[in-house]
Amino acid sequence: MKPNARILYAEDDADTRELVTLVLEMENCQVIATESYDEALRLARAEHFDLYLIDNWMPQISGVKLCEQLREFDQLTPVLFYSGAAYEADRVCALASGAQGYLVKPAAGDQLFAEVMRLVSSSRQSPPPSD
Repeated sequence: MKPNARILYAEDDADTRELVTLVLEMENCQVIATESYDEALRLARAEHFDLYLIDNWMPQISGVKLCEQLREFDQLTPVLFYSGAAYEADRVCALASGAQGYLVKPAAGDQLFAEVMRLVSSSRQSPPPSD
């Protein structure tokens, strides 16, 4: 059975990474999780994903900077921030960096999955940009 979505998840906290991966895998999503922004960029360049799920506060780099770097080579794959950074300014910066969504931790598993599928469905329905 084909997964609902193939997700690249960048999160430095091991417990959160494990829990979110489990929640999404229970909803038939394939999750490739990494704690390293270098690894996230390497994977994003090498493989196809339906969504990038990223934390805003990572040790080496902010999620905003990671999102900007993803957008340098991939403008189509939706980006969803899942972060403890709850200020409106954090959300505004994330969206300005190229993200399509922002959820504050902790969100209920069904809320996270619904937002993932909303963004994935929306991107699948969008026509590719013409050159």
